[in-house]
Amino acid sequence: MIVGVPREVKEDEYRVGLLPVGAEELTAAGHSVLVESGAGSGSGLFDSDYEAVGATVVADRAEIWSKADLVVKVKEPQPAEWPMMRPGQVVFTYFHFAADEALTRAVIDSKIVAIAYETIADNRGHLPLLTPMSEVAGRMSIQQGAKFLERPQEGRGILLAGVPGVAPAEVAILGGGIVGSNAAKVAAGLGANVRILDINLDRLRYLDDIMPPNVTTLYSDRHTIRESIERADLVIGAVLIAGARAPRLVTRDDLRRMKPGAVIVDVAIDQGGCFETSKPTTHRHPTFVVEDVVHYCVTNMPGAVGRTSTYALCNVTLPYAMKLADRGWRAVAEQSPGIARGINVIEGRVTNLPVAETFGLPFVPWTDAA
Repeated sequence: MIVGVPREVKEDEYRVGLLPVGAEELTAAGHSVLVESGAGSGSGLFDSDYEAVGATVVADRAEIWSKADLVVKVKEPQPAEWPMMRPGQVVFTYFHFAADEALTRAVIDSKIVAIAYETIADNRGHLPLLTPMSEVAGRMSIQQGAKFLERPQEGRGILLAGVPGVAPAEVAILGGGIVGSNAAKVAAGLGANVRILDINLDRLRYLDDIMPPNVTTLYSDRHTIRESIERADLVIGAVLIAGARAPRLVTRDDLRRMKPGAVIVDVAIDQGGCFETSKPTTHRHPTFVVEDVVHYCVTNMPGAVGRTSTYALCNVTLPYAMKLADRGWRAVAEQSPGIARGINVIEGRVTNLPVAETFGLPFVPWTDAA
């Protein structure tokens, strides 16, 4: 099989979909690997690193898309890439369809097979290909939130940790999953007072056991959310419904209850965001202000730390890429229900129920679409 690795074209995206060791493993298994020139540069990887292990480096992105049977990426195909996708081609990447109807329809029209990292599950029902980037984003959310609480960034002018004689910041985290727990660890480690809200009581009990004393766990309902954001200097949106649009937990009216200069970091923006006022931003222009509240809604937060993120991502994606290259997506899906959950679109038919429901599209089980 020919495996293609294009350079990411999303603004300020520095990750790459395959490490040189991945190219070595694939070529050793008899596959051909095409890597676009410069694809790894944002992660500190050079063309020569790929060539040394048997990959072929090509200068033309269109050549990758025209020849590859399996395209391994990081971010969803961008509009400039849509015309290059071809029927029957397998594209293995993050898609986040529920947040982008135009992308969804473009993929349907292209008749590719879209396998989404974010909906592949393991035997325990966890999302192994989403987890490492959620860990990165959760930790970064506090780092970025602390920065934008500074007054020159239009924040309240608060040091997250406080100092002796001055109280630390109040942090509210909506969602106690991978993003939320990683955010809480970093915020608590800096000395902030942290609240984690979730609707899963078993998860809250677990977090209550492992978190330090300056972290409080709370059941999430409308009253608790409103009360928590009113007192918060920094709010992290960390909710996830796999494959579906994120629920909007905070309305514009709710923002008016918040302190002027408070900061929101909406990590859920990849799935549409959990604040009514959220809209996608970039690393180059990361924030905007609504109702005197600073919104940070960058859709590819881990892309800013490309080297860390690339290694963390490729550690978990390579075994799946190897299976897809060795056996083909149909055989792999038949043998693994968890991998089958990652198949969102098959040659024009939507095979992920939350995506179909989000846009009112017909849903077809993958077994009927294959």
